[in-house]
Amino acid sequence: MILIGYSIGKTLIAVLMVTLALLVLYIAYKKLLAYLGKGVPVQKDYCVLYGLEVQPSRGEVEFYFTTESLREVSIELLDSDMTVNQVITKGEFEAGGHIIRFNSADVKDGDYYYCLRTENQKTMKKMVIRNV
Repeated sequence: MILIGYSIGKTLIAVLMVTLALLVLYIAYKKLLAYLGKGVPVQKDYCVLYGLEVQPSRGEVEFYFTTESLREVSIELLDSDMTVNQVITKGEFEAGGHIIRFNSADVKDGDYYYCLRTENQKTMKKMVIRNV
């Protein structure tokens, strides 16, 4: 009986030590993440521009973006030289998701970029237009 009690006590102490070590490592990990995340921009200050569902695009194209607050947004079509080809929309948009429709039949086939601009952001994504 004494021998069994001794090994159970030793095992219990070992389990407690491992648990304490894991807890200390977890706390240190959380502190490290908090320290490294101090310079991360706040998501609510930016829009999220989503990629197109269909590539290559033809006909009516739907650009989708979200914003968490009222802000002035401009969506532009750029050619492969990054020159603004056309301003698709410009205006104030409320918080939430927005779909902007664009008729690509008026544009020559080729590689383009679409750009979302705000006062503190410029986000671009590539698109291919093939209307033929």
